[in-house]
Amino acid sequence: MCILSLYTNHSPIKLNRLKTIAALTIFLSVTTFSFAQQFKVLLFTKTDGWHHESIHEGVTAIRQIALRHAFTVDWQENASVFKDKALESYSAVIFLNTTGNILNEEQQAAFEKFIKSGKGFVGIHAASDTEYDWAWYTKMVGMMFKIHPAQQTAYLKVEDSNFPGMERFPKKLLWTDEWYEFSDRKADDLHFLVSVDVKSSAPYAKWGEKEGKGMGNFHPISWYHNYDGGRSFYTALGHIPLTYSDQTFLDHLYGGIYWAATGKGL
Repeated sequence: MCILSLYTNHSPIKLNRLKTIAALTIFLSVTTFSFAQQFKVLLFTKTDGWHHESIHEGVTAIRQIALRHAFTVDWQENASVFKDKALESYSAVIFLNTTGNILNEEQQAAFEKFIKSGKGFVGIHAASDTEYDWAWYTKMVGMMFKIHPAQQTAYLKVEDSNFPGMERFPKKLLWTDEWYEFSDRKADDLHFLVSVDVKSSAPYAKWGEKEGKGMGNFHPISWYHNYDGGRSFYTALGHIPLTYSDQTFLDHLYGGIYWAATGKGL
């Protein structure tokens, strides 16, 4: 039975009001659905090594970013999602504090095909401590994690503000995190967004026979580049759980997701 038929004995004014409410309800439902579909991303958090405490906060934060910016996020720790058909609906894949060897050869091939089709990648913190033996992946990330000193406070410097999410990032910002020292660059077209002021940090680290003395006069911490038909954004920030409630970081992170998913903003 039609809802309006229940009110046939009511005045035309009340009927008109009911029609208006019904139309408005339909409009709001359609509009909400449309907003939620701006784009869709896969959030992947599988680990085969160190499991970061901040993964939980990161998942919560990215879900909140999705609600705020009207896109859809699916969270997975099962690598079986890396199949051609399953990846088709996503515009970007986010590796949040992944570690170790997390994809088999078939899954790697599906992910390579995904990027080559014009899609995007977002790497957060330990995404550079992932899949060292997969040359295609290491080149996409740009630089791989080598070692880090103890967590400490240092100054961040903006290298390029002409990127989504960098609009309100201060030119100089006091920040506490786990400062990754990276190995040699795997790609020569990286556009650097943020660096660590080397004069404000104490980079020395020693893990058994592995030793880190810093990255010289320039210590990049976030960058992006076009890669193999698609897009790649990486930020090494995000070790400490409370980082994911900092608005500057959330703006920075959404900017990377937005660009990786859409190619827009530059």
